[in-house]
Amino acid sequence: MSNLILVAPIDGWSSALDEVPDPVFSAKLLGDGLAIDPTSATLHAPCDGDVIALHDAKHAVTLRAAGGAEILLHIGCDTVALGGDGFETHVVRGQSVRAGEPLISFDLDALASRVRSLMTPVIVVEGSGFEIVRREQQRAVKAGDFLMELHQAGAAATAVARGPETRKTVRVPFEHGIHARPAAVLAAALRGFSSLVRASAHGRDVNARSAVAWMELGAQHGDEITLIATGADTDAALTSLQAAFAASPPARTAPVRAMTPSPPMQAEDGVLRGIVASRGIAIGPAARIDSAVPLPDEAGKGIAHETADLARAREVVRSRLETLHASTSGLARDVLEAHLAFIDDPELLKTAEASIARGASAGYAWRDAVERSANALRAIGDPLVAERADDLRDLAGQVLRALAGEAALLDVPQGAILVGQELLPSQLVGIPADSIAGFCTAAGGPTSHVALLAAAMNVPAVVAAGPRVLDIADGTPLLLDAEQGVLRIAPDAATLKSAQDTRDRRSSQRAAAQAAARSDCRLASGERIEIFANIGALADVAVALDHGAEGCGLLRTEFLFLDRDTPPDVDEQAGAYQRIVSAFEGRPVVIRTLDAGSDKPLRYLPLPRSENPALGVRGVRASLRNPELLRDQLRAILRVEPLPSCRILLPMITDPCEVQRVREILKELTAGSVPPLGVMVETPAAALSAGRLAAVADFLSIGSNDLAQYTLAMDRGEAELAPQLDALHPAVLRLIGMTARAAREAERPVAVCGGLASDPLAAPLLVGLGVDELSAVPSIIPELKAMLRTLRFEDCRALAERALEASSAAAVRALAVDRGGNG
Repeated sequence: MSNLILVAPIDGWSSALDEVPDPVFSAKLLGDGLAIDPTSATLHAPCDGDVIALHDAKHAVTLRAAGGAEILLHIGCDTVALGGDGFETHVVRGQSVRAGEPLISFDLDALASRVRSLMTPVIVVEGSGFEIVRREQQRAVKAGDFLMELHQAGAAATAVARGPETRKTVRVPFEHGIHARPAAVLAAALRGFSSLVRASAHGRDVNARSAVAWMELGAQHGDEITLIATGADTDAALTSLQAAFAASPPARTAPVRAMTPSPPMQAEDGVLRGIVASRGIAIGPAARIDSAVPLPDEAGKGIAHETADLARAREVVRSRLETLHASTSGLARDVLEAHLAFIDDPELLKTAEASIARGASAGYAWRDAVERSANALRAIGDPLVAERADDLRDLAGQVLRALAGEAALLDVPQGAILVGQELLPSQLVGIPADSIAGFCTAAGGPTSHVALLAAAMNVPAVVAAGPRVLDIADGTPLLLDAEQGVLRIAPDAATLKSAQDTRDRRSSQRAAAQAAARSDCRLASGERIEIFANIGALADVAVALDHGAEGCGLLRTEFLFLDRDTPPDVDEQAGAYQRIVSAFEGRPVVIRTLDAGSDKPLRYLPLPRSENPALGVRGVRASLRNPELLRDQLRAILRVEPLPSCRILLPMITDPCEVQRVREILKELTAGSVPPLGVMVETPAAALSAGRLAAVADFLSIGSNDLAQYTLAMDRGEAELAPQLDALHPAVLRLIGMTARAAREAERPVAVCGGLASDPLAAPLLVGLGVDELSAVPSIIPELKAMLRTLRFEDCRALAERALEASSAAAVRALAVDRGGNG
């Protein structure tokens, strides 16, 4: 059978089970799943199925779905002790329900003050033969949103036993009957035994190894249960089960303790903190983002009907994308090109059409096809590849809205600050220029497409601000400080006036910085600091030059190699590099060789898969494993004129012999001059070996994003860790200082080309550590130059020395902010 999709049964914040304050769930004694901290008060069916258990306390229900999957939904912790008070059921045992139908309603506010937690586990019951292959957690969900995808791993094992029966009788000691916690304990008591054990009461006979079956029994405090065992170890199995009953705590007579409700958002001084995605300050009314996607029916109305519907919806989306594409440029145009490529992707279409042929609706087939591809991309573990998965998910929503006849574009008030779960790239691109003041989202990351788009469009943005963003009502006055990563709700007049003054002052400073952007950058003490730009396509060059870039410090060449069945030949590569080098008009261009591998798979590049792609065959390792691919790229670079403008940069270098092998290939390919050959310092190994690398390389370039990832052991793609993954951590700064010192001793230039180079707070520290070149996103270059021109090297060095002794990244940032305030 096809995989089973579960949708969110309730509005709220989706979290891992280990966050539930009850070991029955956090230890997954009943099975795996998720927990939702609810913000609405009705529990809905997450899928089609039959109600096989409904507890008398009305707080829990179990469904059996297609293929036998059993799904337990349990509202809150200790809610069984309420005896049904505050709950209303809408179904009965044995009833069939459809996804989205109401199961249980409850008084959210009243219950929140009476129990430990209202976190609601959604459990795939252990032993029902299904495993979770994909889940949506650490984000806000609405009822009906995708929650989990289940795969049938095989039918649940059924015990087969022969021999005489052994019977024992026990009475239920549990105060509230056999609910989730005792059911899990009783089922666990039989692990390790081979006998077939059943429990009988009220005319029902159930499998005693199943926690859900125990709950189905409906046994209450004092009820008599007959235990029936058959097999080789019946006595031991029944003894273990009796011990589990006997170990029950005595009935509790004290009332359930009252808990203080979660404080409302305004109780936290109306301040939310997130991650800066695009810098700036915005003031305006809140406008809520609706990113909900229509939930399609699974069953279709016939192959011809559904095929025509899908073609019509795709044409609606394609037409809108083409219109937007014709009126945009830069990164926005690149995003739209990716969406246009996906809308006609033959593999997506083939998968969707196959589902339609099996009876699926157009929407269900398209969503399933996209989710399969997006899931494969996310599983790779690389944030850049994951951006393509986000593009796919964005596109899926566009087609589903077109199928439902819904408007694709946001209609927002002029000057509003958008708030919501997330903002999709297609939504931001479709908003008229200068129509919004900024946006703040509960989820998202600072390297996502929508964050990069916001920076390119100069739209202030804060992401990953948490679920309280979703509580902000339309029209609420907001102050978005995307310099500090803060959203202030309904600020007072004095705070607004101060923010307006700061915004106006910074606007004047930016204008002055832009006017002086094309001049060389020197510190106030005279030292030359080169400011280059990171680019990924020809369209970025004009923007970079307009913002004062003195060259390209990092040309990512992956744009030529991804999303194709064969590698680009020498002519195609040479043409692309030549156009970019020519556009820079003789300024230096650093061309990084292909940074691909197990973390960025190429269909035509056979490489081993890795359980941890970030540590696998990637970067220069992949290139040296496929030397002909590397030779073609080097041949293409060697054709570029004027060749002296070019520098070659090797990614993921950890050993000097890797540099020497590439240099030998270069010598084989030409008898003439060879461009300078540099290495990226992206790992602690490279930083610790910087002296040896500087002896065989012509320049060093520090990739701060990867260096922080590997030093702090935090995955760049892990949203939950994003606030802690800060390259200003003293440990990372020490490695940067070590690299800069080794480069200086070898008389080699050293650059920083990662995200840290685009952070104005970091620039004085990097200069003080000995970095003499920064390669940043183009939009920040004027401000970087203006700020650096006010600094003296000795002051930067003193600041860097203090930062190296700091206790944390937060302490380093406080030092940098204090310098700015006093400078």
